[in-house]
Amino acid sequence: MDIRKIKKLIELLHDTDVAEIEISEGEESVRITRGTPHQWTASPQAIQPITQVIPMAPETPQQAAPSAPSAPALPAGHHVKSPMVGTFYRSPAPDAARFVEEGSVVQAGDTLCIVEAMKMMNQIQAEVSGKVLAILVEDGDPIEFDQPLMIIG
Repeated sequence: MDIRKIKKLIELLHDTDVAEIEISEGEESVRITRGTPHQWTASPQAIQPITQVIPMAPETPQQAAPSAPSAPALPAGHHVKSPMVGTFYRSPAPDAARFVEEGSVVQAGDTLCIVEAMKMMNQIQAEVSGKVLAILVEDGDPIEFDQPLMIIG
């Protein structure tokens, strides 16, 4: 097996939460394990079931916890949501102009931003025409699937 492949596997283990990986190529195989095996095993005496029961009194209006501070109200409009997990970018390149700013007027089909996922740059286009009322994420932020990115009104 090529030593470069083994080094890549070691880097993969180092950069992720994966604890062990095994790869086979024909008759050759390699297993790479993070840490030492004794770190993963627990003695039977160390594992004990939790048997404590904590009774909860019914909550009365006087005991209610104070309400959490409310998030700032978002403007009404069409929420542009991320179709994938990735990294949000407002421009096609670091030194290029941004696709849109708050207050920009866009037409359906205009590019609003880019979501980078697995080294692929995916353009996110406006589904509706209108004015960009709010941009909800910062340039370079990691984003989740279905996370609101912008609001168009």
